[in-house]
Amino acid sequence: MSVLLKAHNLNKHYGKFQALKNVNIDIDRGKVVGLIGPNGAGKTTFLKAVLGLAPCDGDLSVLGIDPFKKRAELMKDICFIADVAVLPKWIQVSQLLDYTEQVHPNFNRQKAEDLIAKTKVTLTHKVKELSKGMVAQLHLAIVMAIDAQLLVLDEPTLGLDILFRKEFYDNLINDYFNHERTIIITTHQVEEIEHILTDVVFIKDGEIVLNSDMDSLTRDFFEVMVSQDNYAQAMALNPLTVKKVFGRYIMLFKAASREQVAVLGDVQRPSVSDLFVAIMKED
Repeated sequence: MSVLLKAHNLNKHYGKFQALKNVNIDIDRGKVVGLIGPNGAGKTTFLKAVLGLAPCDGDLSVLGIDPFKKRAELMKDICFIADVAVLPKWIQVSQLLDYTEQVHPNFNRQKAEDLIAKTKVTLTHKVKELSKGMVAQLHLAIVMAIDAQLLVLDEPTLGLDILFRKEFYDNLINDYFNHERTIIITTHQVEEIEHILTDVVFIKDGEIVLNSDMDSLTRDFFEVMVSQDNYAQAMALNPLTVKKVFGRYIMLFKAASREQVAVLGDVQRPSVSDLFVAIMKED
C-alpha cells in the first residue's frame, strides 16, 4: 500500500506559540483516519498544512506534492469540508454547482444533481433557505461528485442533530469511500465515527501521542472489570485509568497480551473515546 501523506519533523509557530511540535506521521492510501485531540491541540493547524494553507518548518508531502509550493496542483485531487456554515448564504444551489464545475476539473455535475435529488434540497433553493442538516447534505453531495484522492473533514457535522450526523457518515462510507480514496476526519463525537475508522491519531499540545491502526488498538489496549479481590494485583500492572462503578473497578491497561489481564476480570476492548481520555490525562 502506497503512502499518500508523509510528514517529517513538522513544526509550526504562531509567534511564541508552537502549534505543531516535531510531527512525524505517514498515512497510507485507502485509510479512514481519525485525527483526535482537545481544543487547541493542533488538529486544524495540521489540516491547514496538509491543504497548503499554513506553511510549516520540516518536510511535508501530500500525494507526492509539496502543498506549500504547488497548492493549485494538489487541490485537483483533494476535497475539504469544514463546518458547513462556510457555504455562502446568498448563493443558489444551481449557482453553486455552476461554480464548482468551473473551478474543479474532476467534478461530475450530473452525479451531484442525482445525489441532491435524493434529499429535500432543490436546485432553486438558496443556501440561506436550508436547514443546517440540508446544507450538510448539499455539501456532501458536491464532494461525492468530485473524483478526489483525499477528503479532509474538519468537524463536518458540528451542530447537526444525531440523525443527520449518522446519515452523513453512512453516506460518506457507502457512497464515497473506496480503498483507493483516503479520508482524514477531526471530530469531538469520536464514538460516532469509531466504527468507520481504520486508524486513529491522537494529538496533544501539538505532538502526536498515539498513531495506531484499529487492529493494533484491539491487540494492545484492554478494559477490565476488576473485583475488589483482584484490586491490588491489578494496580501492580499500572493501569492507565481506574474508575469505580457499583463496587467494581473498570481499569484500562496497555498490556502485552489479553491473557496477561484476563486473570483480573472480564476483558473488553476500550472505546476510542475512553482511550483518548486516558492518554490525554497522562503527564
